[in-house]
Amino acid sequence: MGMTLTQKILAAHAGLKTVQAGQLIEAELDLALANDITAPVSIAELEKIGGHVKYPEKIALVMDHFAPNKDIASACQVKCTRDFAAREKIKSFFDVGRMGIEHALLPEQGLVGAGDCIIGADSHTCTYGALGAFSTGVGSTDLAAAMMTGKCWFKVPAAINFVLKGTLPPFVTGKDLILHIIGMIGVDGALYRSMEFSGEGVAALGMDDRFTICNMAIEAGAKNGIFPADETALAYMKDRFRRPVKIYEADKDASYEKTIEIDLSALQPTVAFPHLPENAKTEWEEIAIDQVVIGSCTNGRISDLRQAAEVLGGRHVADGVRCIVIPATQEIYLQALREGLIETFIKAGAIVSTPTCGPCLGGHMGILADGEKCVSTTNRNFVGRMGHVSSKIYLASPYTAAASAVAGKLVTARGIVS
Repeated sequence: MGMTLTQKILAAHAGLKTVQAGQLIEAELDLALANDITAPVSIAELEKIGGHVKYPEKIALVMDHFAPNKDIASACQVKCTRDFAAREKIKSFFDVGRMGIEHALLPEQGLVGAGDCIIGADSHTCTYGALGAFSTGVGSTDLAAAMMTGKCWFKVPAAINFVLKGTLPPFVTGKDLILHIIGMIGVDGALYRSMEFSGEGVAALGMDDRFTICNMAIEAGAKNGIFPADETALAYMKDRFRRPVKIYEADKDASYEKTIEIDLSALQPTVAFPHLPENAKTEWEEIAIDQVVIGSCTNGRISDLRQAAEVLGGRHVADGVRCIVIPATQEIYLQALREGLIETFIKAGAIVSTPTCGPCLGGHMGILADGEKCVSTTNRNFVGRMGHVSSKIYLASPYTAAASAVAGKLVTARGIVS
């Protein structure tokens, strides 16, 4: 029996000819990632045993959750990580001025790419599967061991094959697709499985759509999400990815637990209602809102900002609604400036933040009060995720979020843009 795309990558990094679902392996890593919340925990574990980083060039530390520091505690977290990076000679340390939201920043900086085996002490590390890499989140203790050894153990996942056909209709994006999938299979529908995407519809998806889809694989319980490294992915990595590209393909006789076909042309703008990403809807009664957030590691890339600007251009945020736009990296921020998108947002009555995870995890830059409702392009809408436990989060695409900001209620862009 053949291997899936994920299994091919894991076998190569474990030095094995073949692997099968359920097998325990130890694999060499190409990159290990931590941020300002998770890195200090890993550092503390290393210091307990007197350990040191084995391969500094394979470590990335990104200060993004509370950067710039919001209080004394977060400042101490970053200082701990900053001192560790200097002590261990870790060059891929991204602080204020260089930093961005980690899962947008690392692909942009060429630190991750096709054929890689990547772990990160952040659940949305699965984002890099968009480039044809195996990437997954781990705990901070596992990360400490990986920094010390350059390796990590895995149980090889079984896989679900999502065969994509057709193209997306206007105002429908990769965010709508992944919300549709999670709504269909549930938040545990791919539990410890690899979500592998194939079919002629893959070519119709841009890189930003693919990053969004893989980013939210964890919201279906998946171990990872992954796309084949096709011409689109190779074009993205050209002159950017710092290591040789290694392309793997699933065997024709690869074993999948199930195959799900999806006609992209049949999809509608989709919103995940509180309090789970699986609560996906395409129709709803009128819902007044208090806040809109456009950004995060899920939807803070340049195409996301362009979509939001398409809706906000020549329009204004409704009275009583706060609209917060967060470019995911400094490079994206600069590109948005060059294209006039920042001016569009400000003229529309939105504010533009420095790159940060901030509001996504209820950290800062957009905390919700008692009973408030927010339409957000982030990836989780759990109880209390963005603030008060009685607040409510509606997950949506940048098109839908921007349209809702203008309308002052939850609507799709089709109701705003003719």
